[in-house]
Amino acid sequence: MENVQSKETQGRVADAPTGHWVYRTLPRRFWPYAQLARWDRPIGWWLLLWPCWWSVAMAASAHAQPGAPILDVLPSLWTLFLFLVGAVAMRGAGCTYNDIVDTDIDEQVARTRSRPLPSGQVSRKQAWLFLLAQCLVGLAVLLQFNWFAVLVGFASLVTVAVYPFMKRFTDWPQLFLGFAFSWGALMGWAVHFGSLELAPVLLYFGSILWVIGYDTLYAHQDKEDDALVGVRSTARLFGDNTKKWLIALYGGALLFFIVAFANAAVPMPALAGLLAAAAHMARQIKVLDIDNPDQCLALFKSNSIVGWLIFLGLLGGGVWASISPSF
Repeated sequence: MENVQSKETQGRVADAPTGHWVYRTLPRRFWPYAQLARWDRPIGWWLLLWPCWWSVAMAASAHAQPGAPILDVLPSLWTLFLFLVGAVAMRGAGCTYNDIVDTDIDEQVARTRSRPLPSGQVSRKQAWLFLLAQCLVGLAVLLQFNWFAVLVGFASLVTVAVYPFMKRFTDWPQLFLGFAFSWGALMGWAVHFGSLELAPVLLYFGSILWVIGYDTLYAHQDKEDDALVGVRSTARLFGDNTKKWLIALYGGALLFFIVAFANAAVPMPALAGLLAAAAHMARQIKVLDIDNPDQCLALFKSNSIVGWLIFLGLLGGGVWASISPSF
């Protein structure tokens, strides 16, 4: 499947992978809906999921005592699965909503004019109905948690609602994306404890800085078209100083994560994950060429490795506490 979607033909979205399962297994009539939800580009739901998994893993291993039962210091598999389903559903809902709001802009940008709404494959009414269906899946997941977590989850809708409009009014739309995409840093802790403390708030602040950093990489793909149509972004704002900004953003994120871990008193081996993540972030900055769109996309996607490293570090800390002798 090499053809790209347009008003005349139904194919893949311009920057979507050619051989993805969406195009191999789904009937063609379902392709536009899969594209609205970005099922053919899973990096988005991974990046939404990581703060959730970090937070619940940090909560599980918080104040872990040597010799603690292993199941007491690791997150529940059921909770991790629920967050996975919720991340896929709500990332899809957020992308659908974003496309509804941004149809006029997407029509003018080369990379996005093949999306289902500007290419005419889906009507606005159909998009709204699909958005509602995805939100209902997200609601079904949310209702599996305690009532405090449910309230925290509903509060996130404010950040989701305002984000698509920010690129019209501020050079910092990535900040508002950070507010939305980092909300899981609060959710995981709320699900585990039924309350919030300083540690998840610090994790949330760190995740916001991380999101601004990686989405700046993503925005560098569109900076020329964005300038023509008046879309604002940190990529345009930072320009040739992007590497310096990334050092500050990623460095600040790591500092917040370290303080969050210390505040939660997670076992020290968890810091190994942060050290590995720092090395990966440093490599991103070193090799970055802001005028190479393909490389910017690849570096953006590589931030899922950061997610894995931090998560595995937290799991490792929990295991370390469990196998350590108690006295």
